[in-house]
Amino acid sequence: MFIQTETTPNPATLKFLPGRVVLEGGPAEFRNAAEAEASPLAARLFTVPGVTGVFFGYDFITVTKDGAEWPHLKPAILGTIMEHFMSGAPVMGKAGPALDADGDEEFYNEKDEAIVATIKELLDSRVRPAVAQDGGDITFRGYEDGIVYLNMKGACSGCPSSTATLKHGVQNLLRHFVPEINGVEAV
Repeated sequence: MFIQTETTPNPATLKFLPGRVVLEGGPAEFRNAAEAEASPLAARLFTVPGVTGVFFGYDFITVTKDGAEWPHLKPAILGTIMEHFMSGAPVMGKAGPALDADGDEEFYNEKDEAIVATIKELLDSRVRPAVAQDGGDITFRGYEDGIVYLNMKGACSGCPSSTATLKHGVQNLLRHFVPEINGVEAV
C-alpha cells in the first residue's frame, strides 16, 4: 500500500491520500481522543504523540499536529494508517458525535429559504471541492441579516489563510450570485 502526502495551506496539518475511499457519506472531524472513539482509525491516530486533530474526507485523511515536527510524526502516522487499512477494520465504528460534529442545527428565517438554497448549492458545487483539495471542508451553519455563517473543518480549521479564504474567496463568490449577502463569518 502506497500512501501519498500533500501539504496544506495550514502548516499544522498534513493531508494523507491512501489511494482508496476513506469515508463515504460525508466528512467526519475528530478534535480530540474522546470524539475519536467513534472511529477505530481516528482513535489509533490519536495515540501518536503530537496528533491533535483528524479529519476524514471521501478519499483523504488530514492530521493536525501540535508541537512535534512533521519529519518525526509522519512515519508514525503513515504506519498507523497502513496498519489500519491492512487489518481490514472499518474506518468508522459506531455512529457517534463525529458524524454530526457540527452539533448545532442550521438557522435561518423561512422567508430566506430561496437564498439559503442558492448559498448551499454554491457551497456544494464550487467551494467545497476546492476546499477539499486543501484537506478540509466548509459547511453552511446559518444565514441572518445578510450574514452567512460557515463552519470550517479539517485543514481549514485554524488555518492562517482561512480568513482570507472566507473574506476574499467565498464571500466574493456568494455576493456575486446573491447580492443580498453582506458578509461571511466563521462559526
